[in-house]
Amino acid sequence: VQLQASGGGLAQAGGSLRLRCAASGFDVDRYAIGWFRQAPGKEREGISVISSTGVATWYTDSVKDRFTISRDNAQNMVYLQMNSLKPEDTAVYYCAADSINWRGYSFSTRVLPPSHFDFWGQGTQVTVSS
Repeated sequence: VQLQASGGGLAQAGGSLRLRCAASGFDVDRYAIGWFRQAPGKEREGISVISSTGVATWYTDSVKDRFTISRDNAQNMVYLQMNSLKPEDTAVYYCAADSINWRGYSFSTRVLPPSHFDFWGQGTQVTVSS
């Protein structure tokens, strides 16, 4: 089982980056995939999740309307398009897989628990300069 996050780098405030999560070794089309981030000195924060089919998505408030999660199950890939980047988006970003294909996240969901996720990839650094 492997999840490989990539696509991080340095961006200016207002810029864009597209993160990729490549999955292998398991039936990725049966798993929800989430994106998390961790800034220095802070706890890991769940920012988005997409259902196994791609029909349902959830975003934390701080990235809503700026980030878009998508997936291509034929290519075993999940993406996170990040637009209008802010310095506070600076963090290491991780993707993770949840064997429950959708847990009913909704507009009332405030936290995406890391404990929901079974497999984790290594992170990719995103740095946004002001």
